[in-house]
Amino acid sequence: MILIVDALNRHEFTDILDDMYRLRARVFGERLGWEVDIRDGKERDCFDDLDPAYIIGLDDDGRVISCVRALQTMGPHMLSDVFSDILDGQPPVRSPTIWEATRFCVDTDRLARGRGAGTIAHATCELSLGALEYAIESGITDVIAVVDPRMDRVLRMSGNGAYDYLGKTVDMGKVHALAGLLDCTEERLERVREMAGITGSVIVDEEEFRAARVRKASRAATLAQYFMDQIDAAQDSSELQAVLELADTVLGPVSARAVREAARADSAH
Repeated sequence: MILIVDALNRHEFTDILDDMYRLRARVFGERLGWEVDIRDGKERDCFDDLDPAYIIGLDDDGRVISCVRALQTMGPHMLSDVFSDILDGQPPVRSPTIWEATRFCVDTDRLARGRGAGTIAHATCELSLGALEYAIESGITDVIAVVDPRMDRVLRMSGNGAYDYLGKTVDMGKVHALAGLLDCTEERLERVREMAGITGSVIVDEEEFRAARVRKASRAATLAQYFMDQIDAAQDSSELQAVLELADTVLGPVSARAVREAARADSAH
């Protein structure tokens, strides 16, 4: 599923944005070797301060598995201010209906190979569809996509390849960077849907998504309290270890660690 996060709702989804920044750090900093600013395991730049829109792919557990950033070209953007070498002397594109798409990535460590649900190919197509749906609904006619050659090939294979390119390909870390032009049309949308075998909108209903998050948080709080009670009731180290191992399995390492820390804090009082 695809969630759209922008200036209007970003305050509600800071945890998802943080997860997205961590994915970007792993992909662009570690895997591709791009010269990006990574702090506390998160990759952000000055363009993230310009209220862009984020098209974010989530798995069934609400974890970020893909993302792309959409930014207007009327003001500062990466092709005009960072990747200007790509333009090879050409003036940057400036239009209210042409936006820039950057930081397109999928979590290849978390996703499987293949074409079904939970795979890299499916996540890539779903992200492309989400970006196209958002663009068409927002009146965006074309997108400039700054990508590396491998992602350019992936986009073409998903039926979402560029119809033209700007400037030239330049070196960027371990790979190269190029700028392709993509038209945001119903024809392209239907082509990608057919290639992916996906019907209907991929963008999640925001109200339903909020309600699901509330229900999940409530269940997590109930489980966390249960394990805290079991930790308090443990009679010896073996019982305590069994509870902690079960908490790791049920809650996951991060939530289980929070339970252990809370239990230690209670015992200290």
